[in-house]
Amino acid sequence: MRFVVTAGPTREYLDAVRFLSNPSTGKMGFAVAAAAAGRGHETVLIAGPVNLPTPKGVKRIDVVSARDMLKAVHASLTGDSVLVATAAVADFRPKVCSKRKLHKAEIARQIELVPNPDILKTANARFKVGFAAETDAVEASAAAKCRAKGLRLIVANDVTRPGAGFAADTNIASFVSPDGTTEKLPLMTKRRLAAKLVERIESWS
Repeated sequence: MRFVVTAGPTREYLDAVRFLSNPSTGKMGFAVAAAAAGRGHETVLIAGPVNLPTPKGVKRIDVVSARDMLKAVHASLTGDSVLVATAAVADFRPKVCSKRKLHKAEIARQIELVPNPDILKTANARFKVGFAAETDAVEASAAAKCRAKGLRLIVANDVTRPGAGFAADTNIASFVSPDGTTEKLPLMTKRRLAAKLVERIESWS
């Protein structure tokens, strides 16, 4: 199988030095890419700004913004690809981006934002798997996203729980299907979760 994996955050710049982003470290996505490549799958990893080594046997493409990631995903997908989208993509970006650093007095108290493209929803892949980092109504929200984006599965987790946050080496997740069917998983390393996910995807072929 051919895996295309997204990982890490995106950065949406306001000016030459300031940006909107989030705390994603890319650990989950890099673990998925490593697991897929380790099982002999052709693997492309599209990474936002993170400080992690490229897993063995993985082709890596570095991007910055959500629009950069969208272009890289669409260019990397083939009709038989599996897209595993672990990246924490910024939903919005500043409408205007200055090429130079803005002085404090130049920055408006209210910054107009515009929506970023929905990478998962617009991608054309054989199977699409998403990740949902939630803080409440975790499984219901995840199932709704799964249906809205045309996913085969979504991996949901409550990022407020100890051991399940962005920078942790572990996760506490659930595999949620579009109909709401849920498989709750115990605390495990992100490497182990990645291996279980790749095994699940392999069972679909």
